[in-house]
Amino acid sequence: MDPYAIIVKPHVTEKTMNLIDQNNELTFVVNRESNKNSIKRAIEQLYDVKVEKVNTHISSKGIKLAYIKLTEEEDAEDIAVKMGVF
Repeated sequence: MDPYAIIVKPHVTEKTMNLIDQNNELTFVVNRESNKNSIKRAIEQLYDVKVEKVNTHISSKGIKLAYIKLTEEEDAEDIAVKMGVF
């Protein structure tokens, strides 16, 4: 599947901004049919980073969120700046 079809957009809230700073995690709205492996491959292809783990959550509004924890070598804040979150 195309990485652009899997990753819909970054999810930016006060909580996700804290996750970037404290846990080296990024949060994205993803396609509802995507699984953790496809999300991991899409993030690694699009942003050229190494992903440690992926957690997913379907919100009460029916939106699937993916919490992407990056490896220690990667910096989530740098990726967020490149995406225009800051």
